[in-house]
Amino acid sequence: MLTFLASFFAPPRDLIPVVIATWIGVTFAEKRAARYNLKVEVFNNFVFYSIGAFLLVGGYKAIAFNLSAFPNILRIIQINIELFDVWQGCAGAIIVAILLGYRFKLPLWRTLDVLSFLFASVAIGIGFSHLASGSAFGKETTLPWGIHLWGAKRHPTQIYEITVSFLTLGLLWLQKTELVPGTTFFKFIAFTSAGRLFIEAFRGDSILILNGVRLAQVIAWVALAVTLFASESIHQRRKNQ
Repeated sequence: MLTFLASFFAPPRDLIPVVIATWIGVTFAEKRAARYNLKVEVFNNFVFYSIGAFLLVGGYKAIAFNLSAFPNILRIIQINIELFDVWQGCAGAIIVAILLGYRFKLPLWRTLDVLSFLFASVAIGIGFSHLASGSAFGKETTLPWGIHLWGAKRHPTQIYEITVSFLTLGLLWLQKTELVPGTTFFKFIAFTSAGRLFIEAFRGDSILILNGVRLAQVIAWVALAVTLFASESIHQRRKNQ
């Protein structure tokens, strides 16, 4: 299966699933925007410019590296992806999103509720991306559903990741929209954090701290605790109004 995916996702095979998932996620979010009392056109502009900021800020080094090729559009499209800084791009997208949210007067929690569908879809794409590239691989195992990767039979953690992400999106999609604003977003964080706690237990390439503690699990526990506390605070505040 892994061999098939590796051949199907031709270079850059690990980016294609993320791009497709982002497009699908934007479509899902657009369909939900009206149900969460957001103007679809305004929300679409908000998402478009935020994604644009992510690409520009994260890839400014790659663009600068190919600046001499600007007359050749095809060369610009084929910029060196290894120079792309994901975290830098996320920072740029968040800053632009905050400014646009203020400019468009978008309600914070309702906007985050709708964006949760985009985030959940992208998470699925990232899982397929890991599967296609062989990254985020699992520990060695003798279980029958293990996959052969990097010279050993391993836990298919990429498939675990995809499954958890699909379940998260499905649970979000099936819930009611007449909820306290922010509930959908907090559920997304809670489901994702819980899934990460499970997946990391089988990862073979996790970042370890403090004599074997998995960094991703620490972050997931913190995110889960903060989410549960914030969610409870919002519900209590809603009751007191």
